[in-house]
Amino acid sequence: MPVAFLAVFFVWPLVAIFRRSLVVDGRLDVPWEVLTSGVTRDVAWFTLWQATVSTVLTLVAALPLTWALSRFRFPGRSVVEALVLVPFVLPTIVVATAFLALLPDRVERSLSAILLAHVFFNVAVVVRVVGAFWASLDRRLWDAAATLGASGSQRRLRLTVPLLAPALASAASIVFLFCFTSLGVIVVLGGPRYATLETEIYNQAARLFDLRTAAVLGLLQLAAVAATVLVSGQLERRLGGARGRAQEAPRPEGAQRAAVAVVVIGSTGLLLLPLAALLVRSVQVGQGYGLRHFASLAHETPALLVAPWHAVLNSLLFATAATALALAIGIPAAVAVAGGRRGLDVLLMLPLGASAALLGFGFLLAFADPPLELRSSPWIVPFAQSLVALPFVVRALVPALRAVDARLREAAAVLGAAPAQVRREIELPLLARPLAVAAGLAFAVALGEFGATVFVVRADWPTVPVAIFRFLGRPGEDNVGTAMALCVVLMGLVVAVALVSERVLVREGAR
Repeated sequence: MPVAFLAVFFVWPLVAIFRRSLVVDGRLDVPWEVLTSGVTRDVAWFTLWQATVSTVLTLVAALPLTWALSRFRFPGRSVVEALVLVPFVLPTIVVATAFLALLPDRVERSLSAILLAHVFFNVAVVVRVVGAFWASLDRRLWDAAATLGASGSQRRLRLTVPLLAPALASAASIVFLFCFTSLGVIVVLGGPRYATLETEIYNQAARLFDLRTAAVLGLLQLAAVAATVLVSGQLERRLGGARGRAQEAPRPEGAQRAAVAVVVIGSTGLLLLPLAALLVRSVQVGQGYGLRHFASLAHETPALLVAPWHAVLNSLLFATAATALALAIGIPAAVAVAGGRRGLDVLLMLPLGASAALLGFGFLLAFADPPLELRSSPWIVPFAQSLVALPFVVRALVPALRAVDARLREAAAVLGAAPAQVRREIELPLLARPLAVAAGLAFAVALGEFGATVFVVRADWPTVPVAIFRFLGRPGEDNVGTAMALCVVLMGLVVAVALVSERVLVREGAR
């Protein structure tokens, strides 16, 4: 089923756009000079370099907060986890605008601004993926090492880091792919001085209408993504990892209490700065009367064919459908990947590396005619969104599935348990938290997806990110104020999703 889904909704659209742009008179005509040009080499090198640095900085910034949230219990922890997820799903154009307002003139539209924005967006990936794994590490190993005389630094380097290695590799690969294919952050905060493969593809396809050059650059980007997935998959398999059932986290004591407070308050404070800028701007736009823009969400405006609150309902509806699709496809796919299907692992991650512009145009070409005439249907949106959400489901589940001790299954089978009973009573409790993380991430990603949605969504079925983009693209303070109000609504929805994922799904799965 996963292979069939990807073949129809990923491979087919890309084949359609590549055939339209690279096949001339029935023959393949690839402009190889595009790949060998100095401009392409410079763009490819900068893309690789900035993605690598962004990934390292994200891990450094996120791991202290991940430690505090996954290993300790304190008042407000679930709220902090929800707030951490918000930056990840906000439209990049909105957050980039907030960064422009916060950064000094010498820093905005610079490499530093790009790196800071990438860290801001991707901290949630590390916190959610690594945190779910870290929370399930057996604390008795740490206590045993201390009994044998190991210091705190020795236990971290020789025990914690090796055990976390599979989850770290999984999270790092996702962060790298997001930074490698970044578009909005580079365009707004980098300006014309900085270009990545994704920005060049967008410029060639959407602005210059040169699909041939865009298609060649798209193939180069997909090849780089495939190589990244292969390397990260090899690392996960070699590193292995020990995992247990999620345990009740203790409250911090003594020096730990101060360390947790400093990490949580400092990290969330920095993450909330751009979000606070959005909140302030949402009530200040329009000469101090910005609150009226929240009331305007119930009324039709020239920027949309429907009232903005319809966009909120559309986003919830599409995100729910996309999450159901991503879980239905992702769970069996994760089981197959954990069982050794390496080729499927690469294929599942490729949608994260595909250019949104090329994939959007491919959807319009591939689904314009029977048997799947979806171009005019609003339900094409969940299929596009599920492609982006699917890798998060897989990457959240694969490390957990690989770490389940096979001896538990064998012992249950010896005692007469049926395979369905083994899955229900042994595997499901062990995978409850990763499943909750996968569902929450998939819903949040679908809720904030913009790149592919903007190409395929119908004008009378806009989502919240598309509505924000349309309002920001029109002049006037009223349009900017309505866009900011929608941003606040989107932040509220993401917080609600994260709280449900943390408090309901995990508890039900742990029973």
